[in-house]
Amino acid sequence: MEVKVLNVSGKETGAKVQLPESIFAIEPNDHAIYLDVKQYLANQRQGTHKSKQRNEIAGSTRKLYKQKGTGGARAGSVKSPLFNGGGRVFGPQPRDYSFKLNKKLKSLARKSALTYKAQDNNILVLEDFSFDTIKTKSYIKMEADLNVTNDKTLLVIAGAENNNVYLSSRNLKKTKVISVEQLNTYDVLNAGKLLLTTGAVKTLEEAFAK
Repeated sequence: MEVKVLNVSGKETGAKVQLPESIFAIEPNDHAIYLDVKQYLANQRQGTHKSKQRNEIAGSTRKLYKQKGTGGARAGSVKSPLFNGGGRVFGPQPRDYSFKLNKKLKSLARKSALTYKAQDNNILVLEDFSFDTIKTKSYIKMEADLNVTNDKTLLVIAGAENNNVYLSSRNLKKTKVISVEQLNTYDVLNAGKLLLTTGAVKTLEEAFAK
C-alpha cells in the first residue's frame, strides 16, 4: 500500500512510502484484537478495591437480644451482614487483574488493528520532524494544517525525534504521542486518525520482522 508523505504543514512532499502488506494488509483477526484489548484494559486496573468482612468490623460481639421469644429472627452480633454497618458478604478484595498473552497473538492483534486503519484510509504518513521548543500551539497548528483537529489522533514516532513533540502534545485531550515500542492495539483502535512518521514506518517494519 503506497501512501503520500506529508509535511507538518499538511502539504505533499513529493515522496511516497510503501506500507508493508505483511503489517497493514493482513486478514484481520477480531478475536486476537479482543484478547489484546482485554489484557491492556485489565493491566490498567489497580485492583485495590476492598470491603470489610465480618471479622474486620469494629463493634461489639455481644448477642443483641435473647434467642427466643421476640417473634423476630435470631441475631448474633451487630457485625452481622444483615445489619446496616455490618460486614459485607463476598465483598471485593485486592487482586491482580493482569494476565499474559503470547507474543505471536499480540503481534497479530496489532497488525489486525493497523490493517483496519489502512482499510478505512485513516492513516497519514508524515516526514520526520521535531519542534525546537515545547509549545502546544505548534502541535495545534500542525493538526489544523493536517485537517485532523476534530479527530482523536495517535502520533507514532520512531523514538529518535525531539522529545518536544511529546511534551507539546500531552496537554491536548484528543491527542496522544507514543513511540513504536509503545504501540498497542487499544490505542490504535481508540484513535480516529493514525499519524505515522516515515521513521516510525521503517522502525515498525523492522520490529515486526523480528
